[in-house]
Amino acid sequence: MIEQPAYTGFGFSDEEWGLLVGLPQAVLTAASAAESDGSRRTMAENAAGMETISAGRDSASPLVAAVATELVSRVGDPDAGEELPVIVPTDPRAMIEDVLNRAASAARLLVDKVDEGEAGAYKHWLIKVAENVVGAASSGGILGLGGDQVSDSERRFRDRLSQVLND
Repeated sequence: MIEQPAYTGFGFSDEEWGLLVGLPQAVLTAASAAESDGSRRTMAENAAGMETISAGRDSASPLVAAVATELVSRVGDPDAGEELPVIVPTDPRAMIEDVLNRAASAARLLVDKVDEGEAGAYKHWLIKVAENVVGAASSGGILGLGGDQVSDSERRFRDRLSQVLND
């Protein structure tokens, strides 16, 4: 007997599942790119985002747990010491807009395919990824001292993501 992919149990096509599985990592990258912080801070943001994604495997939501499990199997498990490569987009603004558009598509897809609780859990998880990334390292300051824990541009991204997901 051939084992069916996890997404078929939720009623998603391969393309739809790809959107849902790819979005958390894209949110991590966009949240980090919202403020140019330097490589050390970007690495801290990346680690915080991957920890949040990885923690999704233990979610009470079957959808979040399945997406997180799939994503961690693709990019590496931080619990096993594997580190996600840091992605620095060449055009952060365009990348952020793309991620927000993909988030809007995912929100519409979830309304059509899963119940409100599953959709809410997935959206909440994405926002938590963004919150943990933008809060992982302060921005500004001198030699790592001072600065804002969450910059205005990071806050704008997080708030726009929340708005797009919940409209």
